[in-house]
Amino acid sequence: MKKYSLIKILLLCLVFGVGVTSCSEKLDVREGQLNTGDLDYTDASNMDQPLIGAYYEFATRGWEEPLLLGVRGDDVNAGGLGDQQPFADTDMFTYNKDYWMYNSLWNVHYNDIINMNTAILQLENFKEFADAEDVARADQYIAEIKVLRAYLHFNLARVWEDVFIITSNQPEAELEQGVSSKADVMQFISDEMDSAIENLPDARPNERTDIQGGVTQYTAYAIKALAHQELENYQEVADAAGAIISSGKFSLYPDFYQLFKKPGELSNESLLEIQYSDYGTEAGGELYHLYAPFGPQNWTPERENAQSGWGFYEPSNKWIEFMIDRNEETRLETSVLFTDRGIADLEANGVEVPEFVSNTTPSGDIINDYARAKFASGKHYLPSVQLTDGRNNYSAGKNMIIIRYAEVLLMYAEAITLGANGSAISADEAVNIVRDRAGMPALSGVTHQQVLDEKFAELAMEWGIRYYDMIRHDKYGELSYDGRNFSADDEYLPYPQAQLDALPIEATAVDRDTPMNEILLQLN
Repeated sequence: MKKYSLIKILLLCLVFGVGVTSCSEKLDVREGQLNTGDLDYTDASNMDQPLIGAYYEFATRGWEEPLLLGVRGDDVNAGGLGDQQPFADTDMFTYNKDYWMYNSLWNVHYNDIINMNTAILQLENFKEFADAEDVARADQYIAEIKVLRAYLHFNLARVWEDVFIITSNQPEAELEQGVSSKADVMQFISDEMDSAIENLPDARPNERTDIQGGVTQYTAYAIKALAHQELENYQEVADAAGAIISSGKFSLYPDFYQLFKKPGELSNESLLEIQYSDYGTEAGGELYHLYAPFGPQNWTPERENAQSGWGFYEPSNKWIEFMIDRNEETRLETSVLFTDRGIADLEANGVEVPEFVSNTTPSGDIINDYARAKFASGKHYLPSVQLTDGRNNYSAGKNMIIIRYAEVLLMYAEAITLGANGSAISADEAVNIVRDRAGMPALSGVTHQQVLDEKFAELAMEWGIRYYDMIRHDKYGELSYDGRNFSADDEYLPYPQAQLDALPIEATAVDRDTPMNEILLQLN
């Protein structure tokens, strides 16, 4: 077999899809976004353009990304998908490396990383001509982009374990070095956050007036805590989460239901949140995420003409029964859109369904029976009455919360129950702040299992948090439910076949279990 230099695999740019941009070219800019091409680097008033471009890259997530990141937990089931069967198979831990969703998640994340690296290079160009004040501003913008880039690397490592760390927009040399271990990726993220924090605003994201909702040092602390949680360095988790808690800047939004609706957008609970909008206009430009995959296929909306969803993402019976057994109301009613068929199925299984459970949401939308699922995610639902007049897409304009203070509190509590020393509050206090909002009684002497249960209740349907908690603690039995049989071999997805095909090597020489670095060694 002919062997090639890795420099020849620029298609690997990891089949980055739209390819690599040079530092003089624009980021992928769409209608309504600032153009970062043809910048005059001597004019510091243009310095925010690469930053806005980077935020735009971060905001334009594919609809499949949050679904694929979240579907393997025991809190979520894939809807009955005749047209997306490999997605349903993924939920059952049967993986297809040819499935387009796997390749898309890899492509979109790495493409965004490459474009963010271009934005950083553009800001470095501005610094060459800037005065001290503008150099400091450029350093802040670079730090913000590094935080966004770190989160994308974080997702990739959690899904595939060993992945590329890319910090250039011409990454041939980085590709030649091969993939980094998950541990090395997480340490890279932590180190990046340490360097970024000193250049970031000491504020909540919603306190920023230049870019409202933008990254701050507390976003970086949160991502550092997440990285060390994956490394099981729980003292580092407690220290980073404790810095957020000790700041006194964050609090839980008092209404859990509205937290995930328009009133809760950019609340004091938010540490990282993607902003979407139709700018309050009935027609014209908008920046939306496509929430239809999360929504019910059939409903009677309170506001006429509001469109239904696709039924791809369903809270599991296991999670709903867990919540009913705990006498949860606030979080259950918020997190699940019930159908009559789903309620009847619970009752047929001997579950005593509480009286508050109904197929009519608190906002008046009626969730009718539909074929693909019995339930839908209430956390990805925007009531039809909160849609802008003239806008009818399912959950149109709804923001997407990525990291919130409740998760920080529970990470902190988990770290303490695993032996870390707390610098802020006790584990009991952290857990009970979360429970109090949910109308649940306080706990005393909280255990690690109780923290995991609280995370299950609080963070279900959000970014696969439950799944990654379970594999981190080898709780495979929790994931082996309703006909599933989970083992250690199922923790990570196989590399997408399209990425392997992009390598100048016969595909028959590679199987799904071959580590990427072994594949790359064959090319030298």
